[in-house]
Amino acid sequence: MLRWRPAYFPTLSVLVFLVIWQAAAEVADSTLLPGPLAVFAVMTEAALSGELLPHLAITLLRVAVSFVVAMLIGTAIGIVMGRSPAINRLFDPWLIVLLNLSALVIIILAYIWVGLTEAAVILAVAINKIPNVVVTMREGARSLDRDYLEMAESFRLGSRKTLVHVVMPQLYPFLTAAARSGLALIWKIVLVAELLGRSNGIGFQLNLYFQLFDISGILAYAFAFILVVQGIEVGVLRPLERRAHRWRR
Repeated sequence: MLRWRPAYFPTLSVLVFLVIWQAAAEVADSTLLPGPLAVFAVMTEAALSGELLPHLAITLLRVAVSFVVAMLIGTAIGIVMGRSPAINRLFDPWLIVLLNLSALVIIILAYIWVGLTEAAVILAVAINKIPNVVVTMREGARSLDRDYLEMAESFRLGSRKTLVHVVMPQLYPFLTAAARSGLALIWKIVLVAELLGRSNGIGFQLNLYFQLFDISGILAYAFAFILVVQGIEVGVLRPLERRAHRWRR
């Protein structure tokens, strides 16, 4: 008798989704709702023709650079705000404004002020993500165990060893949470930035297929990038998350 393991459920969920999607496409029988087989065929054709990979690569590069910039700056600011009540009170209104400022507005302003350049894309995407990282890391800094910090001080570990061996292990869960949500948010914002002001990338291609009313092309490029991001989630972020929680066992 087949025993269902927890690892089977994600696969089963994806299969059920694909079956429902294919059934809905056959019932609709319209170009407005292509099935997964049609979308996969377009994706395969774009990949084999060499059209898909360059656009996918440039979008991934923009996502990676924006992600690193946002995580580094947001983590540093979040830790400082979490450990200093005075600085937190001073800059909390700034944080609230940035959290509620539309990503579209920031992208448009970046293009106007900086120009239609790669720097404008990175700047706009990083500004959109930094406040979310700050909020997560600020809560992590606030939750640091004071007993561990006092122990480190009594043993005179020094600032560097305290940061590496005491502070960061406690912040890893918050860091992985910020990274996971950050990756999901950043790639969506990058697509909007590409759609508005770049001549390559997945967002540019989505805009092109939108003008052609080609739903299969839109879904093919969208799911191609989703598959890559899902691979990063499974292959990188989840192992890091398990490692981050290992010290609590």
